[in-house]
Amino acid sequence: MSTHRIECTVNGETHSLDVPTGRLLSDFLRDDLHLTGTKRGCETGVCGACSILLDGEVVKSCLMLAAQIDGRDITTIEGLSRGDEPHPLQESFMECGGLQCGYCTPGMIMASCDLLKNNPSPSVEEVQRGLSGNLCRCTGYTQIVESILHAAEEMNHGN
Repeated sequence: MSTHRIECTVNGETHSLDVPTGRLLSDFLRDDLHLTGTKRGCETGVCGACSILLDGEVVKSCLMLAAQIDGRDITTIEGLSRGDEPHPLQESFMECGGLQCGYCTPGMIMASCDLLKNNPSPSVEEVQRGLSGNLCRCTGYTQIVESILHAAEEMNHGN
């Protein structure tokens, strides 16, 4: 089996590993680095459960090979918190009931990070568009949207 040597930073930690040529990034994160917050969903890029930040931009890790991340910076859901303090989006999802089963939550939060970075005060419609690449089978999205809007307010105005 052919391998590639990659060096990358994941959640602030540098990694240098040999990975099989065809290994998906989502599998690399979950199976090699044991970062299981990145979920396997559809594995076709439709559901968004595997969303991560790659060099600060949201991507679906099931659509990338691990070999493509050489020299790059990844943030997963595990890397959002500041020590024991949850990221404002994580806190807001808990406070506002933006999760049910929780399977889609990591991908929703990662997509929301990207959304709020580019639009710190989105409207309801802008949040809905920003989440169009992520699916939830439980909530009907109302509480997810409310969680994101609440987090945006907290992030813009402080606690």
